[in-house]
Amino acid sequence: MIVVMRAGATKQQIFAAVARIEKDGFSAHLSEGAERTIIGVIGDDRPVERHTYEVLDGVEKTVAVLKPFKLVSRDFQQEHTTVKVNGVVFGASSISIIAGPCSVEDRAQLLESAHAVKEAGAQALRGGAFKPRSSPYSFQGLGEQGLQLLAEAREQTGLPVVTEVMTPEQLPLVTRYADVLQIGARNMQNYELLKAVGRGSHAVLLKRGLMATVEELLMSAEYILAQGNRRVILCERGIRTFEKYTRNTTDINAVPVMKSLTHLPVLLDPSHGVGKWAFVTAVARAGIAAGADGLIVEVHPRPAEALSDGGQSLLPERFAELVQQVRAIAATIGRE
Repeated sequence: MIVVMRAGATKQQIFAAVARIEKDGFSAHLSEGAERTIIGVIGDDRPVERHTYEVLDGVEKTVAVLKPFKLVSRDFQQEHTTVKVNGVVFGASSISIIAGPCSVEDRAQLLESAHAVKEAGAQALRGGAFKPRSSPYSFQGLGEQGLQLLAEAREQTGLPVVTEVMTPEQLPLVTRYADVLQIGARNMQNYELLKAVGRGSHAVLLKRGLMATVEELLMSAEYILAQGNRRVILCERGIRTFEKYTRNTTDINAVPVMKSLTHLPVLLDPSHGVGKWAFVTAVARAGIAAGADGLIVEVHPRPAEALSDGGQSLLPERFAELVQQVRAIAATIGRE
């Protein structure tokens, strides 16, 4: 349920409504819009007596939220959420591009990649220091050394760093270096990890699971917001289907669907969506045309030598072409 305060409701009236909600054993989550304040009433499955809140001073009405996700819903907040990271804006009219290698392999590879994507127009740098791999014999990442190299790349380029965290135990280490915490597809329903990042203040990039529905992704985001962290960015990265000609199937439908259901920014990962570099730019164009707030793209200076995901990584010059094409599409639909 949400409690809609009247336009012009005083802070005392808002505080009194919050106090009553908490007295009844629920959590109160405020969303302050341009005209009025909305209070989300979050708790267990007990029935809520709506009339007990409708009679409070300053309350205009109460509205039942029928969707299982509450705080991420547009019922709770109509305005687009914008997530700001070191001057980079995700959401609203802006389209932001994150780019870089799948894995941090060594200093030379990362710095070359970072400077190349910055020159091409990327606003943030991606790179995995910890890599969840299907095979235990595959490259697992450099760990803290990789994080240190990401921090050096940020110092040289000014690009904020996006990197994956895999367990709650890794959080103290990763948050020392990262600007955005990526929750990968395999951890989308790692609820203890979701709650842990929700208790922090770092921006979170939450990727859709390989076989997850849109609703399951939004429910995972709800875990984070319910803990107090509203700096969440969603990412469609392709789902597993019966198709064999691509690594995954990019769910372009999910972009406008999520934009209609949630106020959170929505990115597209065309690299994992298709798994073949030759199709990445075309899918990226489609994602921006469908309304995505940005992209996360894998770029490597020498894909044939990459320790992970070389087959879906763009050369820097091909990434530069992608950026130019995305800019042209963004201009036609009134995006920056």
